[in-house]
Amino acid sequence: MSAALVAVLRDAAARGEFAGDVPEDVPVFARGPGVFESPVALRLGLDPEVVARGVGGVVSRGFVRVTVGVGELVERVRSDPGYGVARVPEFRWDEWPRTFENPGFVVRYAYARAGWAVRWAREAGVPEGVLERAEPDELALVSLLGDFPGRAAQAERERDARPLVLCLEKVAGAYHDVHERRPAMDGGRVALAEAVSRVLGNGLNMIGESPRERI
Repeated sequence: MSAALVAVLRDAAARGEFAGDVPEDVPVFARGPGVFESPVALRLGLDPEVVARGVGGVVSRGFVRVTVGVGELVERVRSDPGYGVARVPEFRWDEWPRTFENPGFVVRYAYARAGWAVRWAREAGVPEGVLERAEPDELALVSLLGDFPGRAAQAERERDARPLVLCLEKVAGAYHDVHERRPAMDGGRVALAEAVSRVLGNGLNMIGESPRERI
């Protein structure tokens, strides 16, 4: 979403509608499953309608709001190897204890669990599909997946891994809840597990830890 907004700003500058410097990235905040807002127009003194039109969004309280379908968002995450990747300082959780009291274990185990769910589905011949009828806990998880790039960008901007680390812990906790209640027995939920694997894998790599398929 940040890249799309930057592209709109560049187009506006080329048309003479924006005379300032175009930033390399802009802040984007997840406001719900598939709902994103950016204060970029307010911060740059640009008519928010110009930006909103460029990304197919609307203006809400001066913020540019873009809504993406839940299934489309999951598909974007799972199919983008570079989703949310930023330059983040290294961080390390404790290795032990390997219980749910240790947030590092929660994240590592969620990555392993999501990968296992995807492998099992493929071996079982579960056909690919799109997440359409998401339950509330799945919607909460999707919202966290959408927030991931913003937290990674914040961690890079502030040179502090903690915003990203907290996001990873939230994604992992939400995924464990979904995994226990709603196994990946259909294509849409397999896609969701793949998206979780993508986010957690990218996040672990960013903080300097190699993702593990088995814990």
